[in-house]
Amino acid sequence: MTVQQDNPVDKHKVRRAFSKAASSYDQVAVLQREIGERMLERLDYIRCEPQVILDAGAGTGYCSDCLLKRYKKARVISLDFALPMLHQAGRQGRWLRRPSCVCGDIEQLPLADQSVDMVFSNVAIQWCNQLENVFSEFLRVLKPEGLLMFSTFGVDTLKELRQAWSEIDGYSHTSDFKDMHDIGDAMVHARFADPVIDAERMTLTYQQVSDLFKDLKMLGAQNASANRQRGMMGKGRWSAMQQAYEKHRDADGRLPASYEVVYGHAWRPQKLKMVQSSGAEEYQVPVDLLRQSVRKGPAGKS
Repeated sequence: MTVQQDNPVDKHKVRRAFSKAASSYDQVAVLQREIGERMLERLDYIRCEPQVILDAGAGTGYCSDCLLKRYKKARVISLDFALPMLHQAGRQGRWLRRPSCVCGDIEQLPLADQSVDMVFSNVAIQWCNQLENVFSEFLRVLKPEGLLMFSTFGVDTLKELRQAWSEIDGYSHTSDFKDMHDIGDAMVHARFADPVIDAERMTLTYQQVSDLFKDLKMLGAQNASANRQRGMMGKGRWSAMQQAYEKHRDADGRLPASYEVVYGHAWRPQKLKMVQSSGAEEYQVPVDLLRQSVRKGPAGKS
């Protein structure tokens, strides 16, 4: 399966933005921490004792630190493609037990086949261009019966901002976010077993549109779409966009910024079943895709 990218992410811009934001990220990453904590709570319902955990897209290492505390005997690898972020992540944990930091791209993981027991990725894969590459790489580095757990942003993320800009011009002013069903399909095609995927809506509110843009800049989460406008933005269009955004001001006098948060988890099968179809080799894994509750994984895991 290949998902066409009409508006691919400019990964060089993403790397630069996150590198610049490394020192300010934790000051404003309220939503990212909340999502990470909700992912960690889900691990309460899954019995596993991983020896090696990959925190893919670790950022400043907040979740890496939490994973070190949860799994006392595990080695945690913090991977990010922005080196300054890893400088922050390397300070997590304690002196004798800190995460191992690796600078690399999620779509081309610099790790050996079947080398980790768990892949944990908190709101990172939305900065990747090819979902099939992401999940194929996750499957490759996981050991048999290894666990994948991730979160990402769905299509309704920053919908108010997109609507406001759509009234002003035809440029892309936010990165494109994937539909939950496309994410689930990519998991299936990557041959993960027992995939579970669900979503929830979360909203941050601001007094002014400029406050939202300040947070996004401090996070490094700026518009990195290839179809973005190049060069400086005129004051007239900026003012017009702010007026358009005012239509969304709520009864409390606040401006909402909506986020669709997609959660997923799945297992690497003990064996990948190979079958013949029309003379070509294909892999089949039985799955029940859009299940809304946590179910048992392979070998009695729950």
